Amino acid sequence: MDNIVIIGNGISGVTLARHIRKLSDKKITIISAETNYFFSRTALMYVYMGHMKFEHTQPYEDWFWKKNRIELLNAFVEEINTDNKSLKLANGSNINYDKLVIATGSKPNKFGWPGQDINGVMGMYHKQDLDNLEKHAPNKDVCKRAVIVGGGLIGIELAEMLNSRSIPVTFLVRESSFWNGVLPEGESQMINKHIKNHHIDLRLSTNLKEIKSNENGKVKSVIIEETGEEIACNVVGLTAGVSPNIDFVKSSKIEIRRGVKINRYLETNIPDVYAIGDCAEQHEAIGNRRPIEAVWYTGRMMGETLAQTICGNRIAYQPGHWFNSAKFLDLEYQTYGWVFAKPREHEAHFHWKHNDDTKCITVAFNKDTNEFIGINTFGIRMRHETFDTWLTEKRDVDYVMNHLSEANFDPEFYSHYEAEILSAYNKQLQTA
Repeated sequence: MDNIVIIGNGISGVTLARHIRKLSDKKITIISAETNYFFSRTALMYVYMGHMKFEHTQPYEDWFWKKNRIELLNAFVEEINTDNKSLKLANGSNINYDKLVIATGSKPNKFGWPGQDINGVMGMYHKQDLDNLEKHAPNKDVCKRAVIVGGGLIGIELAEMLNSRSIPVTFLVRESSFWNGVLPEGESQMINKHIKNHHIDLRLSTNLKEIKSNENGKVKSVIIEETGEEIACNVVGLTAGVSPNIDFVKSSKIEIRRGVKINRYLETNIPDVYAIGDCAEQHEAIGNRRPIEAVWYTGRMMGETLAQTICGNRIAYQPGHWFNSAKFLDLEYQTYGWVFAKPREHEAHFHWKHNDDTKCITVAFNKDTNEFIGINTFGIRMRHETFDTWLTEKRDVDYVMNHLSEANFDPEFYSHYEAEILSAYNKQLQTA
């Protein structure tokens, strides 16, 4: 009977284990040094904000694992020996495998800033980060100010978390506008305004130079690269993106670049060794997707796909149309298909924004063929299935604009804005 060993107990590894168990009686072991049990990483922020307790982030009862014969091992893997199919653990013991899956996720980027490892500096990715934040920023008396470095989705979540406890936040973003490498200008500007409206000190085009510590080795301040200004603070959040968590793979024969290199079947260069989730890097990107995708749902899909292959039904990973969703404080964001920050060749954008500055949509289409390519929505909820179907059917943009109400599941929205969006779109067509 095959012995399947999975390193990492995030969404990818756990989905894989569950699906292998549905399909087979293979022996399954999940190794993780982060937590005893799987938890929903995306819910960590709500624990700090008081909306839920940590145990509420665990989708399965503690008895679930034993009942489903999935062995959990709280340990740290130091080395992989693919010649004799064994793992060396930090506690000195070894574990053998027949098939190995690397699903170790990401770690926050550090760019060699002086002081980046002192007490009170943290990412916001692991359970340990949450514990660290609770220790260093329990309230505004202990933490007089926090500085966040890096303007992505994790940065905005951390800002919202600290804001919920009335802790003043300075937000350093090196770009000239928030997330403008991803979002079209109108949307990026709307988020800048939204962040400032929440009394967060947003500093655009600003880089961190160094983090300083006090005599006890704790964070005291940061220095701004451009101006030399010193900002006193007690916590520094490093949220300038994440990278694959694969240091322990480097001494093995498994091929890596930024992540563990995989083909369409999620296989590495070594037989019986696979990689899934944030730590895996496709040899060739799929469509417009990036070779490494640190996205919750793609990790889940990789787990489901690989379970089939490991259980004898070898199938390729096919993630389908791109989609994602997030929250910028209280602005909900969804994207379906492809809307680039700047329209590419043969592309055009239609942008509509409500005058209250909290709702907007951007629709991307091919200006030669009129084919609908993608949509971003802020403050308006849209149905994933509807857009997925329209993208598959290659609907034209006129069809999409005239049928937007079918995609909407925000009941108050369409009684207000459907006509307004359509008339703005028709106006743009006439002036074009």
